[in-house]
Amino acid sequence: MPSTLTTPTTTGDDEVWLPLEDTDHTAAVSVVLKLRGETCDIDCLYCFEKRKLAPGGAQITPEQVQRLGEIFGTRPLAIELHGGEPLTVGKPAMAALLDALAAQPTVHQVHLQTNGVRLDTEWLDLFDAHYPNLHIGISMDGDEQGNSWRVGYDGQPVYPHIVRALNLLAERGRTCGIVTVVTPAVLGRAAAVIDHIAAFPAVRAVHLLPAFDTTVTRHLPTAGRRTPPSRRLQADAVHADGADWAVTPAQYATFVLDAAAQWIQAGHFRRIKLDPVVAAIRRLKGLDTAHCHFAPHKCSHVFTAYPDGRFGSCDELPWPQALLAPLAATRSEADVTAAQQANPLLAQGRELMAKCASCRYRTVCGGGCTATRWRMLKATGSDDAYCEHRARLIDGVAHLLAAPDHPDGAHCLRAHWSPAAAGPAPYLGQGEELPSRVRPLAGVLADSWDAIAYAIAPDEASISGPVPSDFGIGVLPRDRAEYAVLAARLCRVIAATDGYLPPAVTAQLTRTHVPTGRRDPVLELSLAPAHGATRSAYLAGLDQAARAFTHAARHSARGGGCACAVRPPRAPREL
Repeated sequence: MPSTLTTPTTTGDDEVWLPLEDTDHTAAVSVVLKLRGETCDIDCLYCFEKRKLAPGGAQITPEQVQRLGEIFGTRPLAIELHGGEPLTVGKPAMAALLDALAAQPTVHQVHLQTNGVRLDTEWLDLFDAHYPNLHIGISMDGDEQGNSWRVGYDGQPVYPHIVRALNLLAERGRTCGIVTVVTPAVLGRAAAVIDHIAAFPAVRAVHLLPAFDTTVTRHLPTAGRRTPPSRRLQADAVHADGADWAVTPAQYATFVLDAAAQWIQAGHFRRIKLDPVVAAIRRLKGLDTAHCHFAPHKCSHVFTAYPDGRFGSCDELPWPQALLAPLAATRSEADVTAAQQANPLLAQGRELMAKCASCRYRTVCGGGCTATRWRMLKATGSDDAYCEHRARLIDGVAHLLAAPDHPDGAHCLRAHWSPAAAGPAPYLGQGEELPSRVRPLAGVLADSWDAIAYAIAPDEASISGPVPSDFGIGVLPRDRAEYAVLAARLCRVIAATDGYLPPAVTAQLTRTHVPTGRRDPVLELSLAPAHGATRSAYLAGLDQAARAFTHAARHSARGGGCACAVRPPRAPREL
């Protein structure tokens, strides 16, 4: 999905969905130009554009490009030349389009996404002559095995053509980004796939996209009397329960975290930007990101134009539901916002984000992809699996950010990220200033573990309200290595107390940071009220829970990884 150029920091509900009319004209919009609709010179089995059955043959004109500037006025435009395959417009038409884009002062960025099959020296000469700052993206699903779903109409792989295009870009001193669709062909091989992509000198960015196509249950029809081999391959791969190229959200999260670990360990981060990892890192650091899945500039700031004059929202949304108005009939941004407000699909998308209001991951997650959540909700009645994988990604990236040299901890299922708590500073050190209930546990952590411990909640005398606050203890690691050791050890402590806590008390291990400018990472072990627990039952169970954790901490060995591999949590957490 395309992204906007700027994403101002927002608060409250604006963190997940910011309407176009609520942003001033310094905030950019992204416009995807489907230069020839679905027309493409290859026939990737998973192609989502062809599933729309969008009309091909015609092509976007310079006049339609000019209309975009008239509609959005002084607002910056980020343009993506897309398809199908954009190079099928031919060189003269592409030159005219690039000239029209170069003539518009509000066009700040132009990106061309191509399969690379037609890319040659003449095309690169044309780009240099008509739009020298053109950003080029190549679609490549990792190594040769990973690209097995990318074939021509003859059913033959196009991977050799992609390699040739990447080598040509390097010879010309050009750089590019890579879009990699995560399918079962790359699962379990993240390190090898990232290393393979990084071996091409031209690559400067990699965007990992999930093939969440378990809802695809019909193969594409064939227009002519002869069925091409590619469509026969697709028919064999599509079943009543989904497509063979589909992955689950959990599989995608695991792949991304493994890819991120290799990206760090191999030093690829020095040259290559890896998304969605970089977007998550920036949000965890409190910084803005242009990645629309992590930012509030979602479908209200992303548009798509087709050759037949249709103008609508993001191309990942279902069409024709995403249609806003004919481009020729759209005169101003006010027309656009009026069409958005009247569009039922966008209203449903914004309603999806209401779920995010109470989620602690909201400030980093940004709500994710509206289109994907909508598809999952329509197909299964719930988008919980999507939300769970987003939380899983953030948990893992938070670990890699705190302990990049110890990647195994990114897969811990008990340590969950949370924003730093507002309010007074925690109790530091140990002794009389610590609440009595956590003093024994603090002693074990300080003496046996040699850790810096602090209380994360006052004692019960100062807790008010029908539902008491979490109660527990935190540790401030001295360095990245100690962070990894403490995280794994605390996970094992929680696993050891499974079955020994009273019903009103549940254990939570939180990755967060000290609420200071340095944002030092800390780990907090909370004894929280179980769902539905009363104040009296929770307070009555705290002594037993504290003793259980003190005992488990005292007998916990220093070495070893977290307990999740051998003893995963019994139930998924509430987000």
